[in-house]
Amino acid sequence: MRRPRPTKPSYSPPRELTIQRLGAQGDGIAAGPVYVPHTLAGETVLAGVAGEWAELETVLQASPERVAPPCPHFGPCGGCAFQHWDHAPYLAWKVAQVAELLARETLSPDILPAFAAAPGSRRRVALHARQGSREAAKLGYKGRRSWDLVPIEACTIADPRIVAALPMLRRLAAPLFERSKSAPNLHVTLTETGLDIDIQGVEGSNGGLSVGGRVRLAQIAAEADFARVTLAGETVYGARQPVVRFGKATVALPPGGFLQAVAQAEAEMAALAVEAVAGASRLADLFCGAGAFTLRLAEVGVVMAADSTEAAIAALRAGAGVPGLKGVTAEVRDLYRRPYSAKELKHVEAVVFDPPRAGAADQAREIAASGARVAVGVSCNAGTFVRDARILVDGGFRLTKVKPVDQFLWSPHIELVGVFER
Repeated sequence: MRRPRPTKPSYSPPRELTIQRLGAQGDGIAAGPVYVPHTLAGETVLAGVAGEWAELETVLQASPERVAPPCPHFGPCGGCAFQHWDHAPYLAWKVAQVAELLARETLSPDILPAFAAAPGSRRRVALHARQGSREAAKLGYKGRRSWDLVPIEACTIADPRIVAALPMLRRLAAPLFERSKSAPNLHVTLTETGLDIDIQGVEGSNGGLSVGGRVRLAQIAAEADFARVTLAGETVYGARQPVVRFGKATVALPPGGFLQAVAQAEAEMAALAVEAVAGASRLADLFCGAGAFTLRLAEVGVVMAADSTEAAIAALRAGAGVPGLKGVTAEVRDLYRRPYSAKELKHVEAVVFDPPRAGAADQAREIAASGARVAVGVSCNAGTFVRDARILVDGGFRLTKVKPVDQFLWSPHIELVGVFER
């Protein structure tokens, strides 16, 4: 097992290392093992070493797959790991990670061409703020394996409309430091009606942000023409309701509500789910959120939806009244504590489930025991997906196809959609 990187590593004088392969988190691995970020297999590099960790100094012999990073902040910024790697082998490496995990469970589905997010397509980002001047805070991402802030002027992965708003977002963050313990994060989401900003991490003792601070937030938000600004979910400024489109439906996004990071990735995943359940008249969408899949599935059949987040279910219910949908029932339910039983799923023909990173082992057991003929698993964690897939396969399903989804561009993170059939 890899040891944690020292908090303040003391690196040795640079020495020559040969990178043998890449690890699961994207670091190059030299003999030892020694983990060297921002390197590629086959490269010879100079790097200072501290235990199992190294800090790249110079690339002596570069891989033919090495390219110039497109972002000026790449390296110190912890947001991206792979901007130095040509896109085709980078994406192939991600797909290979999925194939390897499936093979460990003796699962051999057809692996469909991966969805690859384009630069500038991220519609939500989380920005960390630190105290700057009275007029503008410092704003950026955490450093690589560090709590230090890397202030940014550009972001190659974010939608250009978010990047264009950075100067006003710095101003918006300036009033948030009335108390020394505040460490604000700005969760910025691009919606159909403008930018929605939910601020977390402001010290809440003694009443939290003062009235004057809230007034200043609202003034800056109005000047920037933001759609909404909320402080830990409480509206401080609201010019327009932030809304998103899920198929035919328009849904009012709850403050800080979950949304897939890339709209095109969401559409691709939902399209595969809709294709897989074609012909079913009664469906279930479990861990449904605000309805990204539910409201598209409802064009196929009647959908029974459930999620533990009350605000998301309220948004889903409100958005489900558009013409062209065959019917939606939505329930607030903790599917970890109380998964839908096989009996409750008795008349359901197809199930879609999109759990958090922990997966849904208990729910998968109930789906396996149900009468559903099709199941679609959407996952942000390939490791827990293959565990749940094994449960479904042991229960009589066959994993027929898997689509890798790379919506977190230039990170080691890969998502996927899997289709199971009886």
